[in-house]
Amino acid sequence: MIILDTDIMIDVLRGYKPALAWFETVTEEVIGLPGFVIMELLQGCGTKSEQSKLLRQLEHFPILWPSPEDCTEALHHFAKLRLSHNIGVLDVLIGRIASSMELPLHTFNEKHYQGIPGLQTVQPYKKS
Repeated sequence: MIILDTDIMIDVLRGYKPALAWFETVTEEVIGLPGFVIMELLQGCGTKSEQSKLLRQLEHFPILWPSPEDCTEALHHFAKLRLSHNIGVLDVLIGRIASSMELPLHTFNEKHYQGIPGLQTVQPYKKS
């Protein structure tokens, strides 16, 4: 499984050519989206029509949620990293989902995830 962060999905949904080229090469793996990524994407919608269109575009992706244990770990990481790394609530939850699944998080926002134990990040294509 490949786990995508919000920034990658924004590039794909906006038709950014390097993102689309990479996305089209992902044929053997399932792409999963943390539920919090979907919420962040919904937050960017300005109308019900945009929301409906987005939800239709995302309906075939598995939605990944943290377990209660993941939430407890995310709380510990947040308490430890908020002041030193300025980590956001959703970022620590998204990072915890990927680290608990022992999968890398595909993102260009590597700074957002610094300090989360066991989390690996991957930049899947080149930004121009």
